[in-house]
Amino acid sequence: MKDDAPLLEVKGLKKYFPIHKGIMGRVMGQIKAVDDVSFEIRPEETFGLVGESGCGKTTVGRTILRLIEPTAGKIIFRSRNFTAPHGEILEIDVVRVPRRRIKRLRRDMQIIYQDPYSSLNPRMTVGEIIGEPLLVHGVKDQGTLSERVHELLAAVGLKGQHMNRYPHEFSGGQRQRIGIARALALHPRLIVADEPVSALDVSVQAQVLNLMVDLQEEFGLTYLFIAHDLSVVRHISTRVAVMYLGSIVESAPTEELFKNPRHPYTEALMSAVPVPDPDHPSGRIKLKGEIGNPANPPSGCRFHPRCTYAQEVCGSERPLQTVDDDHYTVCNFAESLSKPLIP
Repeated sequence: MKDDAPLLEVKGLKKYFPIHKGIMGRVMGQIKAVDDVSFEIRPEETFGLVGESGCGKTTVGRTILRLIEPTAGKIIFRSRNFTAPHGEILEIDVVRVPRRRIKRLRRDMQIIYQDPYSSLNPRMTVGEIIGEPLLVHGVKDQGTLSERVHELLAAVGLKGQHMNRYPHEFSGGQRQRIGIARALALHPRLIVADEPVSALDVSVQAQVLNLMVDLQEEFGLTYLFIAHDLSVVRHISTRVAVMYLGSIVESAPTEELFKNPRHPYTEALMSAVPVPDPDHPSGRIKLKGEIGNPANPPSGCRFHPRCTYAQEVCGSERPLQTVDDDHYTVCNFAESLSKPLIP
């Protein structure tokens, strides 16, 4: 039975990167890559995080794992207590975990990288790559290690004989399967999938996505799925959040979001999705202007300089936040949108 409590709660997460100028390298400003982001992920669900390049979605994922140190906020994760005999669950604020204790947290939180080639050490065999997390966390017996690597290879659709080969001997899809096997090595509860299929061919994308779904059911995994391809997100996600310029502007269950978008930015994204029907009107919404500067974001609603529905209040006041049946929107005029957009 699934636990009703969220596995991960992100509250007011911020990540600012300093801008250094001059000979002395003085801080002259801040790039607000992630600014006041909040969401929660339930056990064994896939939470999609979408948005255009540079919106901060990858920074969110890496900050949650403490691969990047957050500037502010809370990241509450329900981790297993590996020192207890029955594996009780502990609520941990990842932001406040000392660096010396991050290693233990890694057993429950793993990542699948976007590039399946550069994320694998070309000087290590597949067996060494997949077995490295086990070695780091105390599995020293070679027999146990080899057996576990064979099990992981079989789980991702590869053969035991592949463990003696090097990454360059595999295709892109096979290399991503190796990356997935490495992420599974320690039986994590949460996996951050950072655009895991964007570098693959379309046919291979489908295979890897279906593999991730099967592994989720088999091992009870929870995914934070980061992507910019809306069709991929719709296929795999349970709920979806849309990011713009470092902030979440809308989140909802997947089908609700795609059929009933309530934020102008989400509406524009959905209108760009190709529909395989020549008789279906395109309805493409072309946004005006350029994406804002994260070092100096627009006042009020960050999307208002490009928004079709913007009025004077949008540039001077923070937009209204509404929650209706698990549908969260940050917009003053959410009801003005034309819908539905996608069949």
